[in-house]
Amino acid sequence: MLCVRTVRGLWMVVLAAGSLPCIEGQTIEKVQPMAQDAHPGFEVATIKLSDPADQKHRFEVHGHRILLENQTVQTMIEMSYGVHAKQIVNAPSWTESQRFDIEGLPDVEGQPSVVQFQEMVRKVLEERFGLKFHTEKRDMPRYVVTVAKGGPKLEPAKSAPDALPNERGTGDSTSRTLQMENVSMGELAHNLQGALDRPVVDETGLKEKYDFTLKWLRQDAPVSADADSNLSPLFTAIQEQLGLKVEPSKGEVDVLVIEKVAEPSKD
Repeated sequence: MLCVRTVRGLWMVVLAAGSLPCIEGQTIEKVQPMAQDAHPGFEVATIKLSDPADQKHRFEVHGHRILLENQTVQTMIEMSYGVHAKQIVNAPSWTESQRFDIEGLPDVEGQPSVVQFQEMVRKVLEERFGLKFHTEKRDMPRYVVTVAKGGPKLEPAKSAPDALPNERGTGDSTSRTLQMENVSMGELAHNLQGALDRPVVDETGLKEKYDFTLKWLRQDAPVSADADSNLSPLFTAIQEQLGLKVEPSKGEVDVLVIEKVAEPSKD
């Protein structure tokens, strides 16, 4: 199973072996992982407008079936290119409001990884929505991730050097947990920025890949006797648990300047 969901804007990526379903009550057949060097696209993809009453928002893989539900072009760009909404400029207004359901099969055998899933979404944006853009550097408010005093509290990744990242996110009404294996600091920044009001830039200088678990108290957590009194808010938890700092600043950020995008045919 592979699920990519947003929880209050945070990209929560779930990867799990076996047949645990994302859809309640539905058993998903176990499928072997796709070859790591594969670059999949959609063999076939059906695109339709979302039901306005649909409250679900998800990117999911069920066995060999790909599902994007109730997604805008903007959220698809954010997820697949690893950017914050403010890094997408010159896009027509409908890309933020018009929602689509996309379902299909990859053109390569096996279940895609998160990285391969992102590549598939980029290809459907290019091929079916006609997305074209160029990148520029622009100054804007941002957050930077740096190493805190005392140094990082990160374990070197135990995975093989060529292994892909493995990310799992869980949460409830009071807390969030992010488990990351074989990830770079840039990938951590990508996961964090969805929860924040501006892009996040890695300035740690750390070039290796790491394994770690981050758990923090939600900002809107209700007062509860069951709440973990040892949990800290996100920025404090990052410093306490990872030995990193996240601070606001202003500086250069890569942006995607949209040149062309169009509503697709729905078949």
